[in-house]
Amino acid sequence: MKLTYLGHSCVFLDTGDYRLIIDPFLTGNPKAAAVAEDIDVDYILLTHGHSDHIGDAEAIARRTGATIVAIVELADFFKQKGLKATGMNLGGSSNFPFGKLTFTPALHSSSVEVNGTNVYLGVAAGIVLNINGFIVHHCGDTALFSDMKLIGSKHKIDLAFIPIGDFFTMGPEDALLAAEWIGAKHVVPVHYDTFGLIKQDGAQFAHQLQKLGISGHALLPGESLDQAQLER
Repeated sequence: MKLTYLGHSCVFLDTGDYRLIIDPFLTGNPKAAAVAEDIDVDYILLTHGHSDHIGDAEAIARRTGATIVAIVELADFFKQKGLKATGMNLGGSSNFPFGKLTFTPALHSSSVEVNGTNVYLGVAAGIVLNINGFIVHHCGDTALFSDMKLIGSKHKIDLAFIPIGDFFTMGPEDALLAAEWIGAKHVVPVHYDTFGLIKQDGAQFAHQLQKLGISGHALLPGESLDQAQLER
């Protein structure tokens, strides 16, 4: 499996048989490493309903026929647009052709502005993927919370994508503690540097992870990790 960071919180996963994208915010993202028109996926996974996470979901799903997987209110929002969507909820798991998906708690809000009004789109979530025994956790947008210890102890995470931007999510200090609590072997910082309010030093964060015995990977948009590389 190959995992590519496309900027902000967007991650592209190619399992060899299936292609997935998490939180596709490419259009309007000055740091995006791809354009929505070039994305060809089977599944679109969404952590919550903010525009910097669902931004290109509709356009990609409409063009490719991909299935959107999200918290039920967010999935229903896209179903009403005539798109294929599977709605789940926190703690729920389901087996998909690509592997097992579980939605985990996240402390954040979830809404989108429609005609000047914020529309509630369910709770925010994290996503755990078990793809042929390799466990990936995308934390979504979240504050630090102690149940991250339970998520880590249950799922035995190999690779975690953790937000470090501060202001809208936890910052680097709390994210270091989150990384310890989750217990992931490898961590990639996300949700930072896209715009001024969330400017952070990803390389410094990765260096601090190393001091904790965690392999940190401050990927630039467009850079990838291979599962085989991480399992050495």
